[in-house]
Amino acid sequence: EGWSAIGKWTGPRLRPLLKLAGLKDSARYLVFHCADRMRGGVPYYESIDLVDALHAQTILAWLLNDRPLDVAHGAPVRLRVEKHLGYKHAKYVHRIEAVASLDRIGQGKGGYWEDVADYDWYAGI
Repeated sequence: EGWSAIGKWTGPRLRPLLKLAGLKDSARYLVFHCADRMRGGVPYYESIDLVDALHAQTILAWLLNDRPLDVAHGAPVRLRVEKHLGYKHAKYVHRIEAVASLDRIGQGKGGYWEDVADYDWYAGI
């Protein structure tokens, strides 16, 4: 879309948090449930696989440029998965669910935009 900006995102890496949570061996994906509602009141959600979740650059950001996130940027916490395009960076995260399959999440495509606009699930850069 031609956007360019540099931001300093700060927050805990997801990998140690997942280690503390004690994921089951069957977990293959993380689903990020968000507080915002889309068309028709549908809750927003997005998902990534564990390979990207465990990547050293994947964080749950609560600071942007050394200041607490504001609502426009996804407060209170936002997923930053730097290996993916922006629509995978879920805002307003309030719950993370580890699942073996995405089949029963939304329409089974892995995210809100994947369900309603046929976006690709894997949005790697």
